[in-house]
Amino acid sequence: MTAGITVETVEMTMVAVSAEEEFGGLTALERLRELQKLHPDTSLSVIVVMALVNIMSDYDHVKSIMEYSRYATRAANAFKSLPDKKASMIAGADLFVDIFSKHRASSDASSRNVDDWKNEIKDECAQQLEQYRNYREKAADKGLPFVKDDTVILVHSYSRAVMLLLRKAHNSNKRFKVFVTETSPTSSGTKAVTELRASNIPAELILDAAVGFIMDRVDMVIVGAEGVVQNGGIINQIGTYQIAVVAKAANKPFYVVTEQYKFVRLFPLNQNDLPIPLPSYFANPDGDTIIPRNPTIDYTPPEYISLLFTNVGVLTPMGVSEEIVKKMLA
Repeated sequence: MTAGITVETVEMTMVAVSAEEEFGGLTALERLRELQKLHPDTSLSVIVVMALVNIMSDYDHVKSIMEYSRYATRAANAFKSLPDKKASMIAGADLFVDIFSKHRASSDASSRNVDDWKNEIKDECAQQLEQYRNYREKAADKGLPFVKDDTVILVHSYSRAVMLLLRKAHNSNKRFKVFVTETSPTSSGTKAVTELRASNIPAELILDAAVGFIMDRVDMVIVGAEGVVQNGGIINQIGTYQIAVVAKAANKPFYVVTEQYKFVRLFPLNQNDLPIPLPSYFANPDGDTIIPRNPTIDYTPPEYISLLFTNVGVLTPMGVSEEIVKKMLA
């Protein structure tokens, strides 16, 4: 077996759980929604870790390392089983399971005090959550030198990390302009333009279909990420991939601002390999209702990405891949 991957680690990834299973009277989704209301600016990966910490507090009475770990695995897999799960949710569940796996691998179940062991895990979770608070800020700081005076930037959808980078650049007295895609059928593009203009940053909303037309007028593309996968590609709001293709054809840099807690152990091969239900095309071709059918996300392969600005540094897609493997083997 690969170095650093223990029997316990493998065991913790193999528990099948229903998305409707309750933990402490609430399903995983209900826990998630409660915490999102309390922490609206916190990334989904971190919310999942917070939710799992809360769930495990309901199992403090458990007196076996094995049993406690199984509850943790069931709870983590409940988030992965949600029908509308996101890549960042999978990343958050894996972050939580990694802490358990590490402590199980270094623990002698026959000699450890279970309560001490559980307290060590709680302490590490608390420390990690505290560290996560600064990840977005650090990622934005890494991208700051790339925003020059008189730059024109194309932004897709609404990303808290991207918005933070742009506000930091503006506060550093850099002069630049921003085009933002509408990101239909959502209102995220409008939200981004509204916030940018409120910060006195010149911003214009464009149709998604106008990306090819506008690309000659921009100097770079900056997007966020829902998840960064093992090969250094990203999963993000639908439309990201086509923007990356156009940017590469126009020889314009395509940058990603993202936090390390969004690095996820997924390896999609193509658009049909995403961790979500895909629309069923031509299932009812004679129906009277005509509506667009598409997923909410797409996959951008690493060859279309110039650099990723992360809290651990400015990385190439290959560098991200190395970081994920290093984390897996730690």
